[in-house]
Amino acid sequence: MSLFKKRLFLPLIGLIAAGLLMSCERGSVGPAAAVGDVPFQGRIAIVTNDISQNEEEFRSAEAVVARFGADRIHHVTWPTNFMAEQEQMVTIVSWIAAMRDVRALIINQSVPGTNAALDRLLMERDDIFIISIAPQEDPWDVSRRANLLMNPDDFARGPAFARQAHAMGADTIVHYSFPRHMGIVLIAARRDLMRDEAHRLGLNFVDATAPDPTGDAGVTGTQQFMLEDIPRQIASLGPNTAFFGTNCAMQPPMIMRIIEGGAIFPEPCCPSPTHAFPQALGIDATGRGTDMPWMIDQITQAVANVGMTGRLATWPAPASMAFTGASVNYAIKVLNGEAPRDRVDETLLRQAFAAYFQDLLATDIDVGLRSFPDPTTGQNIDNFKLVIMDHLVF
Repeated sequence: MSLFKKRLFLPLIGLIAAGLLMSCERGSVGPAAAVGDVPFQGRIAIVTNDISQNEEEFRSAEAVVARFGADRIHHVTWPTNFMAEQEQMVTIVSWIAAMRDVRALIINQSVPGTNAALDRLLMERDDIFIISIAPQEDPWDVSRRANLLMNPDDFARGPAFARQAHAMGADTIVHYSFPRHMGIVLIAARRDLMRDEAHRLGLNFVDATAPDPTGDAGVTGTQQFMLEDIPRQIASLGPNTAFFGTNCAMQPPMIMRIIEGGAIFPEPCCPSPTHAFPQALGIDATGRGTDMPWMIDQITQAVANVGMTGRLATWPAPASMAFTGASVNYAIKVLNGEAPRDRVDETLLRQAFAAYFQDLLATDIDVGLRSFPDPTTGQNIDNFKLVIMDHLVF
């Protein structure tokens, strides 16, 4: 039996609100055409960040293309510096709108500028089922453009991170971010809730500002800062310090320096065994990036080899990949008339995640799923679903 099968997930008691099952109506689409092992009508377009911004998102779309074929799945990427090239984002989505056989669009991630791109799409097409993953603009605005929104449950992740850090022996949490991310509702709320829970548990909480990787210094500047600053923080605060960074580019240098300093890493920004762990630990994952049981065994052994067992953790499955895979599964249900277009059927969405996890891990993973609760009004955004999983400690 693999180490993955032996792992015990640490419970996140009391953090997941029960999801309300929504009533659903069946949609109606034309006859389906068989492809691969799943029949569905039309074509699905997937937009991801490029490989330098988030490799998991990129690879998850590649896997879908490999499964169904490029004639059925159209994969394109946002510009690397999307903050400065938002006109190009509009152009990319306009190209998709011009493909008359595209019936569903999945955007992972919905970075700033996505709303303007979707406005152009909706001017030309009203028949495309839109799924927005990790939306970084006003949630209500995005919910009016997309049919389904999904994001890790950052309201729950904030307190969960603090509890996980505490359980792993931390006495301090250092939170790295930058102003652009702190302007995103979910990211800012996660930080605030993490800080409040840390204080409740008696932990020190430190807000640290890092360079924005979309700024002048780019990804290289951000990573160099992490390489230099984390040893300073460990020297000042001690090894029982847990670190969190809000950007993907931060994660590999962060893990490397945490291992060197004997500190604590409860979870990356995009929770996943493949997010930064292989790079930081020197694991050659060529051709094995979607083999999660193998990956978890490799990471567990590598962590033990450097004497860090119990000091690093993550989710048992890649969040970024799971959102793409589950979105494709759910979109197919919509295109086949098995799921409604005008509301989200949580039962079918859970099935879409379950099917993905079976494909990826050949096992079940319990997923917490609920609607987005607006922190200002308390009103739920019913088509915006938040997802969380328990922790896997290496």
